[in-house]
Amino acid sequence: MSHALKNIGKLTKQDFKVENPVKWCAGCGGHAVLSTVQNALPETGVKKENIVFVSGIGCSSRFPYYINTYVFHGLHGRAAAIASGIKVANPNLSVWIVTGDGDLMAIGGNHFIHILRRNINVNILLFNNKIYGLTKGQYSPTTPMGSVTKTSPDGTIENPFKPGELAMGSQGSFFARVVDTEPKMMKEVFIKAAEHKGTSTVEILQNCIIFANQVHKEITGREVREEHQIYLKHGEPMIYGKDKNKGLVLEKGRLKSVTIGESAYTLDDILVHDVKDPDDTIHYMLTRMSLPGLPVAMGIIRAFESQVYESMLTEQVEQARESTRINTVNELLRSGNTFEVK
Repeated sequence: MSHALKNIGKLTKQDFKVENPVKWCAGCGGHAVLSTVQNALPETGVKKENIVFVSGIGCSSRFPYYINTYVFHGLHGRAAAIASGIKVANPNLSVWIVTGDGDLMAIGGNHFIHILRRNINVNILLFNNKIYGLTKGQYSPTTPMGSVTKTSPDGTIENPFKPGELAMGSQGSFFARVVDTEPKMMKEVFIKAAEHKGTSTVEILQNCIIFANQVHKEITGREVREEHQIYLKHGEPMIYGKDKNKGLVLEKGRLKSVTIGESAYTLDDILVHDVKDPDDTIHYMLTRMSLPGLPVAMGIIRAFESQVYESMLTEQVEQARESTRINTVNELLRSGNTFEVK
């Protein structure tokens, strides 16, 4: 992004607030996400007029009404397609997609995998509450198997998506996971996502207080979170636990949780997190970790930078313009063989 598009003065959270009431339910995790985004944006250094938020349909997709930037409230599942067009048309813009597990993983799934494959430089905030909230409680692509919902009164019989698996399988260059109850963690990750060159996907474990209340409690509960989460940081050992005495090792091609000081395991045996590793094998394993055998990975899991789509497209167009013999529509129409109809 050029210096001219950077923020000259100091923006604050207040600059990104709107006077409109926020119409999410009281207790919805979306309030914490919105507040954290408004806190993070001033630290990205981008002028407010160069920021765009795009959404699809769903509770999460009401986000554009609550943020004071340029916004586009799109169609169900089409936020990634709309954002792709915006970014390609004006690569200097900072483009954010706000979406939910139903909007992105179901009807929008095709657009999601291809925006990752292309590595367009946009930021995706995925509100994952594992339910369709706006339409009143149907099960979504991330709803746990066996869950009783409005559309599965006897329990779901479908395997749920893990967004991280889908991101890795689509050649995603940046994937992170945060919880809506940890604003400090969210802010750190949102800023890093904005700085990443390529498509960044941040899965937010968000609470729907009406239709899926406490769906993440085994991970986010105050009494269990230190033992059930591992907050990964680049260049640091993968350790966790209330006493920071547990860690991850790789044995027989699988990740394993061990206690440091037991069975001859020392701190030197613990894996060191490398978000920039071109080989995403370990990153993929980290996204798949689940209870009870392993803690759930939080923070930035992968941040590997490669060429972004819009830059390569711009270069290709410029090269084509330089080499073409045809510069106008009139020249195109009169090029090659022509004939007249009498």
